[in-house]
Amino acid sequence: MTKKILLLIMLFLTSIIAKENNMSIYDFNVKTIDGEEVSMSKYKGKVLLIVNVASKCGFTSQYEGLENLYEKYKNQDFMVLGFPSNQFANQEPESNDKIKEFCSLTYEVKFDMFSKIDVNGENEAPLYKFLKSNQKGILGTENIKWNFTKFLVDKDGVIVDRYGSATSPESIEKDIVELLK
Repeated sequence: MTKKILLLIMLFLTSIIAKENNMSIYDFNVKTIDGEEVSMSKYKGKVLLIVNVASKCGFTSQYEGLENLYEKYKNQDFMVLGFPSNQFANQEPESNDKIKEFCSLTYEVKFDMFSKIDVNGENEAPLYKFLKSNQKGILGTENIKWNFTKFLVDKDGVIVDRYGSATSPESIEKDIVELLK
């Protein structure tokens, strides 16, 4: 009897693990910067550049490059998704409303922005846990090291690359163009 119970538990756990491994980016829900919950399945068939952003960072000027890429390729099924995070040196301390206002007034951001999240740690957003586990950083590390870490996702939802903060949006353009073909 005990062996049967253990076997059932093992089969159950195996099915959970298998299900997690079969998850895709489209299985997650996220909140827009206005608080509306949306499914990532909304982005099926699009190339995505997912970025954790901050308004008071040395890399904040990358908003301009991100917006330029978005404007240039938005009609070719390309989207930039910005996720504010305050986990690095308190560089995104403002509310979602203030972040939205800053992005609009300072960089004329029109790409999709989302509610402030944690990208690491106990309260990390499930989407970011998925991104990090499927595209590790330098030396196989998972944690996001700083603001403006970027994940490039193809039209099928496959995470194809991860770029560090110092990688400019302009230097990723060739990779985006390749995925848009």
